[in-house]
Amino acid sequence: MRIKQFTINTNKKSITIHFVHGDTACLDFEYLRVFSPNQQKSTKQQTLVTNKKVVLLLSIENVGKHGFRFVFDDQHSAIYTTEYLNLLITEYEQRWQHYLAEIKNSGHSREAMIDITQL
Repeated sequence: MRIKQFTINTNKKSITIHFVHGDTACLDFEYLRVFSPNQQKSTKQQTLVTNKKVVLLLSIENVGKHGFRFVFDDQHSAIYTTEYLNLLITEYEQRWQHYLAEIKNSGHSREAMIDITQL
């Protein structure tokens, strides 16, 4: 499905993806950051991404036929293809539940390591 528009909602810490055919999907910033395509490229052991509950998506840049560069406030950026975003949408429940179980079993946290207050 082709993407028509993104709506970034910093209050809800999520984006809404609007598709050409009228469908929409909403994904949390934390979910997008945790499942960054950069994290998924490792053929060996994937690193568990932690402490991203309050991460913010600062911008989305069109990179032509390659996809969209998502820039986060933790200095991370990655290119998300339309196909990968569709995969994240369709596999959301399975991926998120697996991630929550991994976090719990590892003893790590989703919470930020330090409190950050935006003025």
